[in-house]
Amino acid sequence: MKAQVLSDTRRRKTVRDACAEPCAIERGMRILGGKWTGSILWHLKDGPVRFNDIARMIAGASKKMITERLRQLEDHGLVDRRVLDTSPVAVEYAITPLGRTALDCLDELRRWSESLPASMNGGAAGET
Repeated sequence: MKAQVLSDTRRRKTVRDACAEPCAIERGMRILGGKWTGSILWHLKDGPVRFNDIARMIAGASKKMITERLRQLEDHGLVDRRVLDTSPVAVEYAITPLGRTALDCLDELRRWSESLPASMNGGAAGET
């Protein structure tokens, strides 16, 4: 169904008959599009990683933000959380089989990003 864009007397636009469900790209971006989400998944690809190691790998993100993203990834079934029986207690995260299915598109995004002109990367070449 095609959405209709209508204008009222003040020229404000409204959409009528829009799809109630988001398109596939929007759905995917809601899951993977959060800041640091892709980076966290990427850093988990080689095996379980402790929380503090993730925080060191992603130096630009606060621990609070990393915690939020990890919880979201866990809620979506992309990451597993395991509390380790150590002193002090440590937590490690591992990518799930479902999470691994996102790695191909993240790798494609990485390759695409690396192919962009240097003027488009804000001077952050090679960051993941």
